[in-house]
Amino acid sequence: MKKIAIFISGAGSNAQRMISYFAGHQKIKVACLISSKENVQISTMCKKHHVRYHEYGWNEQDKEHILDVLKANGIDWIVLAGFLKKIPESMIRAYSNKIINLHPSLLPKYGGKGMYGMHVHRAVIEGKEKESGITIHYVNEEYDKGKIIQQFKTPIQVSDDANSLSEKIRKLETNHFTQTVENEILNPSIRHSD
Repeated sequence: MKKIAIFISGAGSNAQRMISYFAGHQKIKVACLISSKENVQISTMCKKHHVRYHEYGWNEQDKEHILDVLKANGIDWIVLAGFLKKIPESMIRAYSNKIINLHPSLLPKYGGKGMYGMHVHRAVIEGKEKESGITIHYVNEEYDKGKIIQQFKTPIQVSDDANSLSEKIRKLETNHFTQTVENEILNPSIRHSD
């Protein structure tokens, strides 16, 4: 059984879908969820599904403690589902090629520090792009520069604005994120020694 930890910073809609999807799964279990801010709705859902829930402000002390929590829970993989904090190098080393992130653009375009949520969608619209999408990728030491696992695209109409593009991107996340994570954990595209 592969155990995953989900990291969130927002409402956690992708995390909720993932917890529901993997409940009762034969090979993958969401063992803990780490939120960078208070989230009563997610904490209630975690309780219902026997997922350990933790909140951290993400200071230096927290980062070290989180690594201990992950090890204590036997975590094999980390999934970043709308997590806005930079992952420390110690965690990237401990979970080399085992941290998966979801980014709301077609990387390498519109990635990097400060590029998240509506900031990305506004930049894509201002850039007069013909398409956008989501990128599911591994995390390394640089923002949004890890190996791409998969991308899913959506066309941009002339009538689209940042809000309507955001809805299209959310739909792609709903349709593809959890299944892509499942496929990658069960059949990693990067060789692992374990």
